[in-house]
Amino acid sequence: MTKEIKQNVLTYLVFVFIAIVGIAYGKTLVGHYQFLRRWDFQNILLLSLGIPFLFFQAKATLPDFWQNNISNKNRFLVPVLIGIVFGIFDIIVFKIILHPQPYTELPPSFQPFPYSIFLYFSGAFEVEIFYRLIPFTLILLLGKWYKNGKYFKSFFWAGAILTALREPLEQLPADGWLLILYSFVSGFLMNFLQAVWYKKAGFLASLSIRLGHYLCWHILLGIYIEHFELIK
Repeated sequence: MTKEIKQNVLTYLVFVFIAIVGIAYGKTLVGHYQFLRRWDFQNILLLSLGIPFLFFQAKATLPDFWQNNISNKNRFLVPVLIGIVFGIFDIIVFKIILHPQPYTELPPSFQPFPYSIFLYFSGAFEVEIFYRLIPFTLILLLGKWYKNGKYFKSFFWAGAILTALREPLEQLPADGWLLILYSFVSGFLMNFLQAVWYKKAGFLASLSIRLGHYLCWHILLGIYIEHFELIK
């Protein structure tokens, strides 16, 4: 096992440990919140499905997690800022425009702080495993194998588009064509950028975009609703 793969696995296991801590923390909150969202240890088994793909990042021409020639600016800072922009737009559309009135209880999309940090970090990690790490690695490995990589770029762009379509199609609003259009375009664009940054700077960059979005949309807005808006 190379040093780079060891770093991939170690980092991945740290993220799994954070999820386990979140599960234990969530158990202490049972009965205190009506819409408490909790993980159980079946989720940890799901996270483990991504481990084999950590060994094939370089073979799929994807950067390893801590590849030396990639700066932390490209690995973390810029991706987080991209995610924050999408999070701000979601707050403007879904909170300021569509739900300006105060909430009377904490909605299921928001969880009590600081528990929300654990839940949404682990949630972002899980999403990126199944939306990016597993399918994107497989697609690019196939692209490297098919005719010795002659059509690798085509496989990359096809993979970027296909992996970008899943989330917006799964989460389209029920009605309102403008809202449906916004949700689809913003969801597709963010996921597409995640695929591009995954290829450019690795899995941690893709994860950082989602974490930037969750920071604004789920965590900071959740803090505001919980501590400043709820009608007692």
